[in-house]
Amino acid sequence: MPHSPEEKTRVLKRVRRIAGQCSALERALEEGADCAPVLQQIAAIRGAVNGLMSQVLEAHIREGFAQPGHTPDDAAVQELLTLVRTYLK
Repeated sequence: MPHSPEEKTRVLKRVRRIAGQCSALERALEEGADCAPVLQQIAAIRGAVNGLMSQVLEAHIREGFAQPGHTPDDAAVQELLTLVRTYLK
């Protein structure tokens, strides 16, 4: 999780934008919108969530692995590999 105030603000803004996109998708579905715009909105949400995941994962890597003089232990490496595998599914 991003810990600096700037990173936290950026992540929260991104989450709020995603929530707005989800609300717009919900409205479109309730109103019976055509499939093409609905699929386009779903793709946009997926891209936004992937961007959020990338941003948080990058912050996690920087916190745990980019510290000068810090050598990550096997458990930390395994945790990171598990996160990356989940992200890439």
